Amino acid sequence: MPDVIINGPAGRIEGRYTHAKGPNAPIALLLQPHPQHGGTMNNRVVYTMFHAFTKRGFSALRFNFRGVGRSQGTYDRGEGELSDAASALDWLQTYNPNASSCWIGGFSFGAWIGMQLLMRRPEIDGFISVAPPANMFDFSFLAPCPASGLIVHGDRDDIVPEASVQRLVNKLSHQRDIRIAYQKLEGANHFFTERADDLGKIVDDYLDTALGRPMPAVAE
Repeated sequence: MPDVIINGPAGRIEGRYTHAKGPNAPIALLLQPHPQHGGTMNNRVVYTMFHAFTKRGFSALRFNFRGVGRSQGTYDRGEGELSDAASALDWLQTYNPNASSCWIGGFSFGAWIGMQLLMRRPEIDGFISVAPPANMFDFSFLAPCPASGLIVHGDRDDIVPEASVQRLVNKLSHQRDIRIAYQKLEGANHFFTERADDLGKIVDDYLDTALGRPMPAVAE
């Protein structure tokens, strides 16, 4: 899993990238939780999503937002981080110009950024949002939501109330041709402490369904 350096709008962006061996492999971009609360691309939830895609033959990239790890710049309240994500997706597409599909996944703050990118990039075919902070950030821009996806929330999340996520799910689910799979993980807190394996199974099961068939594991 090679380290990569991407030229971003605030300078260097540090990432980890796995390139798929298959021709025209699909691509996935994974986004970290909040930079000011210890979030990095090495977060266990982010890695769980990353692994779910790579073992299904995706070329996948996770990266540190500006000001995190070796990424240059400083926290920019979401505006700069969205620009970072757009630059990372540009880089991913440059190295995979014939990708058969494009997915995005994000955890908490990263879910909010990912859904904004989804609205701006019509080539994104699907999404995974884990613990989207619907009580902290405005998700009203999803009107309409352009793609179907998975939303996962822990029923013991004491940071993001389940009711706020349910309202978001209800709003998206009523949109034409959009299918939202909503999974509540029993006993999981906001950080999915000691429940990453259970989260991984939810993501695996969803991808198997969304992609049409279980895909064999690919050697890393």
